[in-house]
Amino acid sequence: MTNEQILEFNREVIETFRSHDGVMPEGPFQGNPTLLLTMTGAKSGRQLTTPLTYVADDDGALIVMASAGGSPKPPAWAHNLRTEPQVTVEVPGETYAAAAVETRGAERARVFARMTEALPRFAEYQHQVEREIPLFRLERDPSSIRG
Repeated sequence: MTNEQILEFNREVIETFRSHDGVMPEGPFQGNPTLLLTMTGAKSGRQLTTPLTYVADDDGALIVMASAGGSPKPPAWAHNLRTEPQVTVEVPGETYAAAAVETRGAERARVFARMTEALPRFAEYQHQVEREIPLFRLERDPSSIRG
């Protein structure tokens, strides 16, 4: 897909997510836990939003995988998170600030196992490429919790 096609695809998914309260009734995200991740573009400095499939970790953090559908190149959003890890997470019924923490070593192995147990096709993405696919934990900013 070209960058323009990716942007149009993301716009449509974001619109569907928001108009259906986070439930994806059709398309490639159907039946998957989906979030919208808003980050700062590393080059542009603009706020960018991308839809992602996620798995919840034991402590409530959300795990996302920079697989790009098994592409040999990581998605641009992985670079954005490395440059500026402060993000906004939108899940059904809630929007909050979070920090994106890239996992490494034993922690990456643990979250990879968790992700692929819940969503087995993500293991196939890793098998398709030589690069180690980055995984990020989206850890809620405690100050964004309202109680």
